[in-house]
Amino acid sequence: STQSTWGGQARMMQNGKLFRVVEPNCWDADCRIKECDASRVDVQVLSTVPVMFNYAAKPEHCLELATYLNDHLASVVNDHPKRFVALGTLPMQDATLAIQELRRCVTELKFPGVQIGTHVNDWNLDAKELRPVFAEAEKLGACIFVHPWDMPDLGGRMSKYWLPWLVGMPAETALAAVCMILGGVFQNFPTLRVAFAHGGGALPMIMGRVAHGYDVRPDLCATDCPIKPSEFLGRFWIDTLVHDPDALRFVMKVVGEDKVALGTDYPFPLGELEPGQLVRSMPDLTSETQAKLLAKNCLEFLGLQEARFL
Repeated sequence: STQSTWGGQARMMQNGKLFRVVEPNCWDADCRIKECDASRVDVQVLSTVPVMFNYAAKPEHCLELATYLNDHLASVVNDHPKRFVALGTLPMQDATLAIQELRRCVTELKFPGVQIGTHVNDWNLDAKELRPVFAEAEKLGACIFVHPWDMPDLGGRMSKYWLPWLVGMPAETALAAVCMILGGVFQNFPTLRVAFAHGGGALPMIMGRVAHGYDVRPDLCATDCPIKPSEFLGRFWIDTLVHDPDALRFVMKVVGEDKVALGTDYPFPLGELEPGQLVRSMPDLTSETQAKLLAKNCLEFLGLQEARFL
């Protein structure tokens, strides 16, 4: 839920406790366009704040909220079709309802895809319960953007230093990606377009470890997919939000420069304060590579043509 405050801000509440204070740029399209103009952002992809996934709610209640949120996103895109694209949200805890809303997002609202969390309650993204949703997304040509959320152990050892966001999120994203790789999701749905937020979290750095584990303990790691993990590199997209030029170079080396798209985490503190600045600041990147990272690769992930926004 949200509560209004003085100065145009709003408090996001979770289970009766303050989760975050947000500014009008979280919901005001005109404010967003003004800030996009200042940052040289021509088109922005909109998605739900992950805390609003509400996978723990009753499925029918989650569907009601997802419908409301998706309708709002659609209205913003319809008002500003040259400036915004939207990714929907789904009641992933119920595959039947998720597929129902996915179809509506794609066929009626004209979204190119959806955003989902790195897990759905106790299900990792290799869960059999989620396979029908992935199958339908592949059939519809819908892309899936995976964003970390609901990190474990928000108290205890993770209670200091903003650790859930600094350490928990990268680990959560890597967990989701590894489950999709070892669980055979990419094998079973070869044309499904998937992207992982925040440079893929810890995934690029641990891929060597995952590949080695697959080779030395196939009894544990190769149970659900006969294809080596390294074969799936370049199969999915990750974004540029790594805050470090050497990290971005490494990410590009791991998955290929054609599979890295601009990510900003706008308008939150861990986002890139000036979207695209990291890419533009790297003199070793050719103009062609910069164009891929700043726009072309994202358009390919979304399945959209640049002409739509001209």
